Amino acid sequence: MKTIVKKFGGSSVANADCIQKVAEKVALAHKAGERIVVVLSAMGGETDRLLDLARSVEDHPRGRELDVLLSTGEQVTISLMCMALEALGVSAISYTGAQIKILTDSAYNKARIIDIDKKRLNESLEDGKVAVVAGFQGVDSENQITTLGRGGSDTTAVALAAVLEADECQIFTDVNGVYTTDPRIVPEARRLPEVTYEEMLEMASLGAKVLQIRAVEFASKYDVRLRVLSSFEEGTGTLITTEENIMEQAVISGVTLNRDEAQVMVVGVPDRPGVAGAILGPVADANIEVDMIVQNSAADGATDFTFTVNREDFDITLKILREVAEGLSARDVRGDRNIVKISIVGVGMRSHAGIASRMFRALSAENINILMISTSEIKISIVVDQKYSELGLRTLHSEFELAQPNLTEV
Repeated sequence: MKTIVKKFGGSSVANADCIQKVAEKVALAHKAGERIVVVLSAMGGETDRLLDLARSVEDHPRGRELDVLLSTGEQVTISLMCMALEALGVSAISYTGAQIKILTDSAYNKARIIDIDKKRLNESLEDGKVAVVAGFQGVDSENQITTLGRGGSDTTAVALAAVLEADECQIFTDVNGVYTTDPRIVPEARRLPEVTYEEMLEMASLGAKVLQIRAVEFASKYDVRLRVLSSFEEGTGTLITTEENIMEQAVISGVTLNRDEAQVMVVGVPDRPGVAGAILGPVADANIEVDMIVQNSAADGATDFTFTVNREDFDITLKILREVAEGLSARDVRGDRNIVKISIVGVGMRSHAGIASRMFRALSAENINILMISTSEIKISIVVDQKYSELGLRTLHSEFELAQPNLTEV
Protein backbone atom coordinates (compact mmCIF):
# COMPACT_ATOMS: atom_id res chain seq x y z
CA MET A 1 0.00 0.00 0.00
CA LYS A 2 1.26 3.45 -0.90
CA THR A 3 1.69 6.05 1.81
CA ILE A 4 0.62 9.47 0.57
CA VAL A 5 0.72 12.82 2.38
CA LYS A 6 -1.96 15.18 1.04
CA LYS A 7 -1.82 18.85 2.01
CA PHE A 8 -4.77 21.19 1.41
CA GLY A 9 -4.39 24.96 1.66
CA GLY A 10 -6.75 27.62 2.93
CA SER A 11 -8.67 28.02 -0.33
CA SER A 12 -9.26 24.26 -0.42
CA VAL A 13 -10.88 24.26 3.06
CA ALA A 14 -12.41 27.75 2.92
CA ASN A 15 -15.83 26.65 4.20
CA ALA A 16 -17.88 23.60 5.15
CA ASP A 17 -18.75 22.79 1.52
CA CYS A 18 -15.07 22.88 0.53
CA ILE A 19 -14.15 20.66 3.46
CA GLN A 20 -16.85 18.19 2.42
CA LYS A 21 -15.46 18.05 -1.14
CA VAL A 22 -11.92 17.50 0.13
CA ALA A 23 -13.19 14.74 2.42
CA GLU A 24 -14.83 13.03 -0.57
CA LYS A 25 -11.55 13.20 -2.50
CA VAL A 26 -9.63 11.75 0.46
CA ALA A 27 -12.25 9.04 1.03
CA LEU A 28 -11.97 7.85 -2.58
CA ALA A 29 -8.18 7.58 -2.31
CA HIS A 30 -8.44 5.77 1.02
CA LYS A 31 -10.94 3.27 -0.31
CA ALA A 32 -8.62 2.69 -3.28
CA GLY A 33 -6.01 1.41 -0.84
CA GLU A 34 -3.82 4.41 0.00
CA ARG A 35 -2.47 5.00 3.50
CA ILE A 36 -3.17 8.70 3.90
CA VAL A 37 -1.97 11.54 6.08
CA VAL A 38 -3.87 14.78 5.46
CA VAL A 39 -2.25 18.08 6.41
CA LEU A 40 -4.53 21.12 6.58
CA SER A 41 -4.14 24.87 6.70
CA ALA A 42 -6.63 27.15 8.42
CA MET A 43 -9.67 28.27 6.44
CA GLY A 44 -8.84 30.88 3.81
CA GLY A 45 -8.44 34.30 5.45
CA GLU A 46 -8.62 32.90 9.01
CA THR A 47 -4.96 33.55 9.87
CA ASP A 48 -5.29 37.17 8.72
CA ARG A 49 -8.48 37.52 10.77
CA LEU A 50 -6.71 36.23 13.87
CA LEU A 51 -3.77 38.58 13.28
CA ASP A 52 -6.13 41.54 12.97
CA LEU A 53 -7.88 40.45 16.15
CA ALA A 54 -4.58 40.28 18.01
CA ARG A 55 -3.51 43.72 16.82
CA SER A 56 -6.84 45.20 17.84
CA VAL A 57 -5.91 44.26 21.41
CA GLU A 58 -2.17 45.00 21.28
CA ASP A 59 -0.12 46.77 18.61
CA HIS A 60 2.82 44.36 18.89
CA PRO A 61 1.61 41.10 20.47
CA ARG A 62 4.23 38.85 22.03
CA GLY A 63 5.37 35.97 19.86
CA ARG A 64 4.37 33.24 22.30
CA GLU A 65 0.80 34.45 22.72
CA LEU A 66 0.45 35.12 19.01
CA ASP A 67 1.43 31.53 18.22
CA VAL A 68 -1.10 30.20 20.74
CA LEU A 69 -3.76 32.24 18.95
CA LEU A 70 -2.74 31.47 15.35
CA SER A 71 -2.50 27.72 15.96
CA THR A 72 -6.25 27.57 16.62
CA GLY A 73 -7.06 28.10 12.92
CA GLU A 74 -5.81 24.67 11.89
CA GLN A 75 -7.50 22.98 14.85
CA VAL A 76 -10.86 24.00 13.41
CA THR A 77 -10.19 22.49 9.99
CA ILE A 78 -8.68 19.20 11.19
CA SER A 79 -11.63 18.49 13.50
CA LEU A 80 -14.19 19.33 10.81
CA MET A 81 -12.31 17.19 8.29
CA CYS A 82 -12.41 14.18 10.61
CA MET A 83 -16.14 14.67 11.14
CA ALA A 84 -16.69 14.83 7.37
CA LEU A 85 -14.62 11.68 6.78
CA GLU A 86 -16.41 9.76 9.53
CA ALA A 87 -19.73 10.73 7.92
CA LEU A 88 -18.45 9.12 4.71
CA GLY A 89 -17.58 5.89 6.53
CA VAL A 90 -13.83 6.55 6.76
CA SER A 91 -12.19 6.23 10.15
CA ALA A 92 -10.10 9.34 10.86
CA ILE A 93 -8.25 10.94 13.76
CA SER A 94 -6.99 14.50 14.14
CA TYR A 95 -3.63 15.57 15.56
CA THR A 96 -2.25 18.95 16.50
CA GLY A 97 1.47 19.57 16.20
CA ALA A 98 1.82 19.03 19.94
CA GLN A 99 -0.08 15.73 19.89
CA ILE A 100 2.25 14.27 17.28
CA LYS A 101 5.24 16.02 18.80
CA ILE A 102 6.48 18.06 15.88
CA LEU A 103 9.51 19.44 17.71
CA THR A 104 10.74 22.89 16.67
CA ASP A 105 13.14 25.52 17.90
CA SER A 106 11.76 28.40 19.98
CA ALA A 107 11.66 31.08 17.25
CA TYR A 108 8.03 32.11 17.66
CA ASN A 109 6.15 32.94 14.44
CA LYS A 110 8.94 31.46 12.28
CA ALA A 111 10.03 28.26 14.01
CA ARG A 112 12.02 25.53 12.25
CA ILE A 113 11.33 21.81 12.59
CA ILE A 114 13.98 19.85 14.50
CA ASP A 115 12.38 16.40 14.77
CA ILE A 116 9.06 14.56 14.39
CA ASP A 117 7.87 11.59 16.43
CA LYS A 118 6.15 9.37 13.85
CA LYS A 119 4.94 6.71 16.30
CA ARG A 120 1.33 7.91 16.66
CA LEU A 121 0.98 8.51 12.92
CA ASN A 122 2.24 5.03 12.08
CA GLU A 123 -0.12 3.47 14.63
CA SER A 124 -3.08 5.31 13.10
CA LEU A 125 -2.10 4.27 9.58
CA GLU A 126 -1.64 0.65 10.66
CA ASP A 127 -5.16 0.78 12.13
CA GLY A 128 -6.50 1.84 8.73
CA LYS A 129 -7.29 5.39 9.80
CA VAL A 130 -6.72 8.62 7.93
CA ALA A 131 -4.47 10.80 10.09
CA VAL A 132 -5.45 14.48 9.81
CA VAL A 133 -2.68 16.80 10.98
CA ALA A 134 -2.69 20.52 11.72
CA GLY A 135 -0.12 22.19 9.50
CA PHE A 136 1.91 25.27 10.37
CA GLN A 137 2.50 24.38 14.03
CA GLY A 138 4.65 22.47 16.48
CA VAL A 139 6.05 22.69 20.00
CA ASP A 140 9.49 23.53 21.33
CA SER A 141 11.50 21.61 23.93
CA GLU A 142 9.51 23.35 26.69
CA ASN A 143 6.19 22.27 25.11
CA GLN A 144 5.40 25.85 24.10
CA ILE A 145 3.26 26.13 20.97
CA THR A 146 5.15 27.48 17.94
CA THR A 147 4.20 28.29 14.35
CA LEU A 148 6.30 27.91 11.22
CA GLY A 149 5.52 31.18 9.44
CA ARG A 150 3.56 31.91 6.28
CA GLY A 151 3.15 28.81 4.11
CA GLY A 152 4.27 26.61 6.99
CA SER A 153 1.68 23.92 6.27
CA ASP A 154 3.64 23.03 3.11
CA THR A 155 6.70 22.50 5.29
CA THR A 156 4.72 20.35 7.73
CA ALA A 157 3.49 18.14 4.89
CA VAL A 158 6.93 17.63 3.34
CA ALA A 159 8.53 16.97 6.74
CA LEU A 160 5.91 14.34 7.54
CA ALA A 161 6.42 12.74 4.13
CA ALA A 162 10.16 12.61 4.82
CA VAL A 163 9.93 10.92 8.24
CA LEU A 164 7.23 8.50 7.06
CA GLU A 165 9.19 7.74 3.87
CA ALA A 166 5.98 8.41 1.96
CA ASP A 167 5.68 7.50 -1.70
CA GLU A 168 4.57 11.04 -2.54
CA CYS A 169 3.69 14.37 -0.95
CA GLN A 170 0.82 16.03 -2.78
CA ILE A 171 0.21 19.76 -2.34
CA PHE A 172 -3.37 20.62 -3.32
CA THR A 173 -4.04 24.27 -4.05
CA ASP A 174 -6.20 26.53 -6.23
CA VAL A 175 -4.01 26.04 -9.32
CA ASN A 176 -3.41 22.79 -11.18
CA GLY A 177 0.37 22.90 -11.17
CA VAL A 178 3.43 25.07 -11.71
CA TYR A 179 3.25 27.29 -14.79
CA THR A 180 5.90 28.81 -17.02
CA THR A 181 4.72 32.17 -15.66
CA ASP A 182 1.67 33.74 -14.03
CA PRO A 183 -1.28 32.78 -16.29
CA ARG A 184 -3.24 35.78 -15.00
CA ILE A 185 -0.73 38.02 -16.79
CA VAL A 186 0.18 35.73 -19.68
CA PRO A 187 -2.85 33.59 -20.64
CA GLU A 188 -0.64 31.48 -22.93
CA ALA A 189 1.40 30.25 -19.96
CA ARG A 190 1.91 26.50 -19.97
CA ARG A 191 1.66 24.07 -17.08
CA LEU A 192 4.95 22.28 -16.51
CA PRO A 193 4.53 18.49 -16.12
CA GLU A 194 7.88 18.31 -14.28
CA VAL A 195 10.36 20.74 -12.73
CA THR A 196 13.55 20.19 -10.75
CA TYR A 197 13.99 20.99 -7.06
CA GLU A 198 16.58 23.62 -8.01
CA GLU A 199 14.26 25.35 -10.47
CA MET A 200 11.33 25.26 -8.03
CA LEU A 201 13.51 26.74 -5.29
CA GLU A 202 14.55 29.59 -7.55
CA MET A 203 11.02 30.18 -8.81
CA ALA A 204 9.59 30.16 -5.28
CA SER A 205 12.24 32.60 -4.04
CA LEU A 206 11.74 34.86 -7.07
CA GLY A 207 8.00 35.40 -6.72
CA ALA A 208 6.17 32.20 -7.70
CA LYS A 209 3.62 31.67 -4.90
CA VAL A 210 2.75 28.03 -5.55
CA LEU A 211 5.05 26.48 -2.93
CA GLN A 212 6.78 27.70 0.21
CA ILE A 213 10.57 27.87 -0.14
CA ARG A 214 11.36 25.90 3.01
CA ALA A 215 9.08 23.08 1.87
CA VAL A 216 11.01 22.74 -1.40
CA GLU A 217 14.32 22.83 0.50
CA PHE A 218 13.06 20.05 2.75
CA ALA A 219 11.88 17.99 -0.22
CA SER A 220 15.22 18.39 -1.96
CA LYS A 221 17.25 17.52 1.14
CA TYR A 222 15.28 14.35 1.90
CA ASP A 223 14.43 13.42 -1.71
CA VAL A 224 10.67 13.67 -1.17
CA ARG A 225 8.66 13.15 -4.32
CA LEU A 226 6.56 16.36 -4.41
CA ARG A 227 3.54 17.06 -6.61
CA VAL A 228 1.39 20.21 -6.99
CA LEU A 229 -2.26 19.50 -7.80
CA SER A 230 -5.58 21.32 -7.95
CA SER A 231 -8.22 20.81 -5.29
CA PHE A 232 -10.92 21.72 -7.77
CA GLU A 233 -10.11 19.75 -10.93
CA GLU A 234 -8.59 16.41 -11.80
CA GLY A 235 -5.16 16.16 -13.40
CA THR A 236 -1.57 15.06 -12.93
CA GLY A 237 -0.32 18.49 -11.83
CA THR A 238 3.40 19.20 -11.68
CA LEU A 239 5.99 16.81 -10.26
CA ILE A 240 8.98 18.37 -8.48
CA THR A 241 11.89 15.94 -8.56
CA THR A 242 15.60 15.57 -9.22
CA GLU A 243 17.17 16.63 -12.51
CA GLU A 244 18.08 13.00 -13.22
CA ASN A 245 14.41 11.99 -13.21
CA ILE A 246 13.44 14.46 -15.95
CA MET A 247 13.89 12.98 -19.40
CA GLU A 248 14.06 16.17 -21.48
CA GLN A 249 14.94 19.42 -19.78
CA ALA A 250 14.06 22.76 -21.38
CA VAL A 251 16.66 25.55 -21.47
CA ILE A 252 14.29 27.92 -19.68
CA SER A 253 11.50 26.50 -17.53
CA GLY A 254 9.85 29.67 -16.33
CA VAL A 255 9.74 33.44 -15.98
CA THR A 256 8.83 34.97 -12.62
CA LEU A 257 7.77 38.41 -11.45
CA ASN A 258 8.30 39.71 -7.92
CA ARG A 259 6.44 42.92 -7.06
CA ASP A 260 7.50 42.87 -3.39
CA GLU A 261 10.95 44.39 -3.81
CA ALA A 262 12.30 47.88 -3.10
CA GLN A 263 15.68 49.36 -3.99
CA VAL A 264 17.94 51.31 -1.63
CA MET A 265 21.22 53.06 -2.44
CA VAL A 266 23.99 54.50 -0.29
CA VAL A 267 25.69 57.09 -2.51
CA GLY A 268 29.28 58.26 -2.31
CA VAL A 269 30.67 55.83 0.24
CA PRO A 270 34.50 55.72 0.67
CA ASP A 271 35.82 52.76 -1.33
CA ARG A 272 37.71 50.88 1.38
CA PRO A 273 37.66 47.40 2.97
CA GLY A 274 34.85 46.81 5.43
CA VAL A 275 32.36 49.26 3.96
CA ALA A 276 29.97 46.58 2.71
CA GLY A 277 29.90 44.97 6.14
CA ALA A 278 29.36 48.33 7.81
CA ILE A 279 26.32 48.93 5.60
CA LEU A 280 24.77 45.46 5.59
CA GLY A 281 25.60 44.50 9.19
CA PRO A 282 23.02 46.79 10.85
CA VAL A 283 20.45 45.76 8.23
CA ALA A 284 21.01 42.08 9.02
CA ASP A 285 20.88 42.83 12.76
CA ALA A 286 17.34 44.15 12.18
CA ASN A 287 16.44 40.75 10.66
CA ILE A 288 16.00 42.29 7.21
CA GLU A 289 16.84 40.04 4.26
CA VAL A 290 18.92 41.58 1.48
CA ASP A 291 18.52 40.32 -2.06
CA MET A 292 20.37 41.73 -5.08
CA ILE A 293 23.55 43.74 -4.43
CA VAL A 294 25.49 46.01 -6.82
CA GLN A 295 28.57 48.09 -5.97
CA ASN A 296 29.85 50.70 -8.44
CA SER A 297 33.22 52.40 -7.94
CA ALA A 298 33.77 55.94 -9.26
CA ALA A 299 36.96 57.69 -10.39
CA ASP A 300 37.00 59.90 -7.27
CA GLY A 301 37.58 56.93 -4.99
CA ALA A 302 33.96 56.72 -3.79
CA THR A 303 31.45 53.96 -4.43
CA ASP A 304 27.67 53.62 -4.68
CA PHE A 305 26.26 50.63 -2.82
CA THR A 306 22.84 49.46 -4.06
CA PHE A 307 20.70 46.54 -2.91
CA THR A 308 17.09 45.37 -2.71
CA VAL A 309 14.90 44.42 0.25
CA ASN A 310 11.29 43.42 0.71
CA ARG A 311 8.96 46.42 0.38
CA GLU A 312 7.66 45.82 3.88
CA ASP A 313 11.18 46.50 5.17
CA PHE A 314 11.80 49.58 2.98
CA ASP A 315 11.10 52.33 5.52
CA ILE A 316 13.03 50.76 8.39
CA THR A 317 15.95 50.00 6.03
CA LEU A 318 16.15 53.67 4.97
CA LYS A 319 16.09 54.73 8.61
CA ILE A 320 18.94 52.35 9.48
CA LEU A 321 21.00 53.41 6.46
CA ARG A 322 20.65 57.11 7.21
CA GLU A 323 22.14 56.49 10.63
CA VAL A 324 24.91 54.35 9.13
CA ALA A 325 25.61 56.90 6.37
CA GLU A 326 26.64 59.58 8.87
CA GLY A 327 29.35 57.37 10.29
CA LEU A 328 30.60 56.48 6.80
CA SER A 329 30.54 60.05 5.50
CA ALA A 330 28.27 58.96 2.64
CA ARG A 331 26.86 61.70 0.40
CA ASP A 332 23.27 60.48 0.34
CA VAL A 333 20.81 57.62 0.96
CA ARG A 334 18.11 57.05 -1.65
CA GLY A 335 15.29 54.59 -2.14
CA ASP A 336 12.78 53.48 -4.75
CA ARG A 337 9.65 51.44 -4.10
CA ASN A 338 8.58 51.50 -7.73
CA ILE A 339 10.67 48.61 -9.00
CA VAL A 340 10.04 44.93 -9.74
CA LYS A 341 12.26 41.92 -10.25
CA ILE A 342 11.86 39.71 -13.33
CA SER A 343 13.77 36.43 -13.57
CA ILE A 344 14.27 33.59 -16.00
CA VAL A 345 14.95 30.13 -14.52
CA GLY A 346 16.17 26.88 -16.06
CA VAL A 347 18.75 24.19 -15.32
CA GLY A 348 19.28 24.01 -19.09
CA MET A 349 21.14 27.32 -18.86
CA ARG A 350 24.16 25.38 -17.60
CA SER A 351 24.78 23.94 -21.04
CA HIS A 352 23.55 26.76 -23.27
CA ALA A 353 25.52 29.94 -23.95
CA GLY A 354 24.04 33.29 -24.93
CA ILE A 355 20.94 33.20 -22.75
CA ALA A 356 21.75 36.51 -21.02
CA SER A 357 22.45 38.40 -24.25
CA ARG A 358 19.23 37.04 -25.76
CA MET A 359 17.32 38.21 -22.69
CA PHE A 360 18.83 41.70 -22.79
CA ARG A 361 18.25 42.11 -26.52
CA ALA A 362 14.58 41.20 -26.16
CA LEU A 363 14.11 43.77 -23.38
CA SER A 364 16.04 46.41 -25.30
CA ALA A 365 13.74 45.96 -28.28
CA GLU A 366 10.87 46.99 -25.99
CA ASN A 367 12.85 49.96 -24.60
CA ILE A 368 12.93 48.42 -21.13
CA ASN A 369 15.86 49.78 -19.14
CA ILE A 370 17.61 47.37 -16.74
CA LEU A 371 18.52 48.85 -13.34
CA MET A 372 20.22 45.84 -11.71
CA ILE A 373 21.34 42.37 -12.78
CA SER A 374 21.99 39.24 -10.72
CA THR A 375 22.89 35.78 -11.98
CA SER A 376 23.37 32.24 -10.73
CA GLU A 377 24.04 28.98 -12.51
CA ILE A 378 20.36 28.47 -13.36
CA LYS A 379 18.79 31.94 -13.20
CA ILE A 380 19.15 35.54 -14.35
CA SER A 381 17.29 38.26 -12.45
CA ILE A 382 16.87 41.90 -13.40
CA VAL A 383 15.35 44.91 -11.69
CA VAL A 384 13.26 47.26 -13.85
CA ASP A 385 10.81 50.09 -13.28
CA GLN A 386 7.48 48.62 -12.16
CA LYS A 387 5.67 50.19 -15.14
CA TYR A 388 7.46 47.59 -17.31
CA SER A 389 6.55 44.60 -15.11
CA GLU A 390 3.90 42.94 -17.26
CA LEU A 391 5.49 43.97 -20.57
CA GLY A 392 8.82 42.56 -19.42
CA LEU A 393 7.23 39.32 -18.29
CA ARG A 394 5.32 38.83 -21.56
CA THR A 395 8.39 39.75 -23.63
CA LEU A 396 10.63 37.15 -22.00
CA HIS A 397 7.94 34.48 -21.98
CA SER A 398 7.57 34.99 -25.73
CA GLU A 399 11.31 35.28 -26.40
CA PHE A 400 12.02 31.88 -24.86
CA GLU A 401 8.97 30.28 -26.51
CA LEU A 402 7.31 29.11 -23.30
CA ALA A 403 3.72 29.55 -24.50
CA GLN A 404 1.15 26.82 -24.96
CA PRO A 405 1.58 24.95 -28.27
CA ASN A 406 -0.92 25.94 -30.94
CA LEU A 407 -3.15 22.86 -31.05
CA THR A 408 -4.49 23.75 -34.49
CA GLU A 409 -0.99 23.30 -35.89
CA VAL A 410 -0.32 19.96 -34.23
